[in-house]
Amino acid sequence: MGIAESLLAELDRESQGTRSTLERVPEDRLGWRPHEKSMTLGELATHLANVGSWMTLTVKRDRFDMEPPGEKPQRQGPLDSRKAILQLFDKNLAESREALAAASDEDLRQPWTLLMKGRTLFTLPKVDVLRTFVLNHAVHHRAQLGVYLRLLDVAVPGLYGPSADEMPRV
Repeated sequence: MGIAESLLAELDRESQGTRSTLERVPEDRLGWRPHEKSMTLGELATHLANVGSWMTLTVKRDRFDMEPPGEKPQRQGPLDSRKAILQLFDKNLAESREALAAASDEDLRQPWTLLMKGRTLFTLPKVDVLRTFVLNHAVHHRAQLGVYLRLLDVAVPGLYGPSADEMPRV
């Protein structure tokens, strides 16, 4: 199995759980935040939906500057509905799958650099960036979103088995 095939299988498994979690985001609470230092629910859900675009960016480019010198930071602003968040997620997932499926093992072993204001933050092989900075990053924020849902008393979906909300009461 090649690198891309392995990552595609992982992407597909994790994306199912991510979409299930995003489907439960209550639209009437998008402005809610659990703490003043936390993102709002809408910001977090939008960020999670947008993380998928980083896979395409990593596969197709050799570097990315989050805040290019003299330019505005490249950030996705919060979306205003669950439907828009899910559409962004689905679009990014489709584009990610397409980019990854077209990548060779050689492509994925090439270095990729993340910059901010022209300064290098890190350089890693693309495969490492895809696994840690993209896939693990998405899992991290999906778990964070699960906590938000729990605090709002919204049923949390099972991700690696049933959640407490899906277990039968004995």
